Amino acid sequence: MSELSQAQVAQAVVAVERLSAPERVQLADEIYLRQPNLLASVLVLARMGVSLQQLEVPIHLLLVAYQAIKASGLDWPLITEDVQERCLQRLNGGIRFGEGLSHELMRQAAQRRVDDHAQRYLLAFVHGYLRDRDLLAVRSDAEKYLLLAAFNLVECIAATAPGGTPQRRPASRKQAAP
Repeated sequence: MSELSQAQVAQAVVAVERLSAPERVQLADEIYLRQPNLLASVLVLARMGVSLQQLEVPIHLLLVAYQAIKASGLDWPLITEDVQERCLQRLNGGIRFGEGLSHELMRQAAQRRVDDHAQRYLLAFVHGYLRDRDLLAVRSDAEKYLLLAAFNLVECIAATAPGGTPQRRPASRKQAAP
């Protein structure tokens, strides 16, 4: 299983932030050629009520994720619509699991999810980026769709990582004190 490293994600963030507008368009064109379904899953958000200003967020996340994939040097397979649908179903199942949990249990479940995720650094970046833009509250259907698309992007990358088929990292185990 090939997890994008913390350094690869951080370097991708810096690289994308340094891109000029034409360079961002060029990177988006490259994504269109290599991962067209990922690009489509972001662009379709405009039809779901996501404003152009809000659309900048998942576009930025996609650019960073793709740049990190490039930096890994690995050849990621094409992420198909079937992969996207399976990942979205898993994501929705996890969301339904969390409904009704207390705040503390929800926090613990979220922390465990990040710690055990196959792409934990990318997931942490996406979560933090959305949090910093106050988009985790889900105040509208548009924000809900934006969140689902952003987190599904990470799920799809985790599901298709070269070098193995595991979806999750092995659960961390704390040793009991004697």
